[in-house]
Amino acid sequence: MNKWLGPGLALLLLLTGCRAMLGNDTLRFYDVASGHEVGGPEAVERLRQARLVLVGEQHTNVDHHQAQLAVIRALEQSGGPVAIGLEMFRRQSQAELDRWVQGQMDETQFIAAYQDNWSFDWALYRPIFRYAREHKIPMVGLNVDKGLTRQVAAHGYDTLSDEQKASLGPLTCDVTDDYRAYIREAFGAHAHGEMNFDHFCQAQLVWDTAMAANALKYLRQNPETRMVLLAGAGHAQKQGIPSQLIKRDFRQFIVVLPETPGSLDKGSVTSADADLLYLAP
Repeated sequence: MNKWLGPGLALLLLLTGCRAMLGNDTLRFYDVASGHEVGGPEAVERLRQARLVLVGEQHTNVDHHQAQLAVIRALEQSGGPVAIGLEMFRRQSQAELDRWVQGQMDETQFIAAYQDNWSFDWALYRPIFRYAREHKIPMVGLNVDKGLTRQVAAHGYDTLSDEQKASLGPLTCDVTDDYRAYIREAFGAHAHGEMNFDHFCQAQLVWDTAMAANALKYLRQNPETRMVLLAGAGHAQKQGIPSQLIKRDFRQFIVVLPETPGSLDKGSVTSADADLLYLAP
């Protein structure tokens, strides 16, 4: 099984009995470059070295969302403004995110907006969204309209209008062999009918490119802010969104992926994948 693909639906019912929110003193990472573990204040300082901290997830894994919340909490408590960038919301839904954070929507109203943007159970993400609301942490929609990616997957990037292409720039399925293998496995899991692989690959890169461009736009408009970007591990890993950041001459990022025994762990991760592995307590 490809190491970036998530497991099937799992652990959803554990949410009611999940562990208490993790404190800074329980943050533990495996530093890929050095091969050593870092934790506590050292771990927080490592995260603070970057303006953009990408924290990957398998969408249905409760522990991964707890890890993301632990990183957000640690950076928020360490001082300096923090924002949360979201694969889960389209840029066009920013008004709903702003209203949620400011307490201008109740949860029932916001769930409708969430479900319009994302198909995974609200309960998985609720602790993160509640924490952002309670601490007035801006949440930023980074994704593109589903219709755009469907069009690219079905008909190719060249069928987009000039206006649609303007924020993305030139885009081809020119990726590393490893990332192409990841996309091909996803293609096998999701493709239907006579879909063209290159078009599907371009659609994957539209997501990576849009999230990179929208995150950078926010950071440039808010030069004192650090962003924690939440996305699927396949997008967050270095060959995904980070490769698009580098193309835009931005390297002030750290990639954090969750340790997944038997899939992504100390024995298999490399510096081409991530900078840190989050180790569950």
